[in-house]
Amino acid sequence: MQQQKQFKILLIGDSCTDEYVYGTCRRLNPEAPVPILKFKRRETTKGMAWNVRENLMSFGMEVFILTNKESITKTRYIDEKSNQHILRVDEEGLCDPMDYELPEDEYDALVISDYDKGFLTEEKIFELVEWFDGPVFIDSKKPKLPKKSCYVKINEDEYNKLDKPSKNLIVTKGGKGAEYRGKLYSGEQVKVFDAVGAGDTFLSSLVYFYLVCGRIENAIPYANRAASIAVQNFGTYVLTEKDVKNLRD
Repeated sequence: MQQQKQFKILLIGDSCTDEYVYGTCRRLNPEAPVPILKFKRRETTKGMAWNVRENLMSFGMEVFILTNKESITKTRYIDEKSNQHILRVDEEGLCDPMDYELPEDEYDALVISDYDKGFLTEEKIFELVEWFDGPVFIDSKKPKLPKKSCYVKINEDEYNKLDKPSKNLIVTKGGKGAEYRGKLYSGEQVKVFDAVGAGDTFLSSLVYFYLVCGRIENAIPYANRAASIAVQNFGTYVLTEKDVKNLRD
């Protein structure tokens, strides 16, 4: 499969910093029944909408992002020997609603990555869908979402919280794959190492292969394969050049 052009994407959504604190746990805290993590190193990556952006760019697409100005940090404490995730600490406040002027450039697709941190209101999402002339892809945790003129990717938990499900939903089901319009597109059976960011990888791949193939039904199996790659790697994973080549072949 060969990409015919460099696609141009407008991405709008909440972003954060993913921080990983690695250490070793060899004893319990005498002050409380919890492990003591002896610090070894700290790593940071870009998360949420920024992770979507990085994965879109891994396919060679040009991405223009509109995101929150406020700082959001998710810090995960990891026992390096066992890769056990011990604790996550979130530092965040409510983001100001989006106040950017929408760009006048032409884009091949609009991608909305809404983690419901306040940057995108329900009304703004509906407004963006009406405004954009082209394919729209939405990943959101909100219970009320547009029902037409877009593709909505959600997981099973988010699906169960929707006010009214609709036909444009692509419901991811972990290792089982993804369901669209009553059909289950099976996922690949792999050993899950870490599910962080797998939804972002699925969304990014879905957008790319839809633009290449022209049909969402053809794009979903590729997105399933991309997500299966992500979950086999630890932390917020960005598809590599080798990953993308294998997906295209």
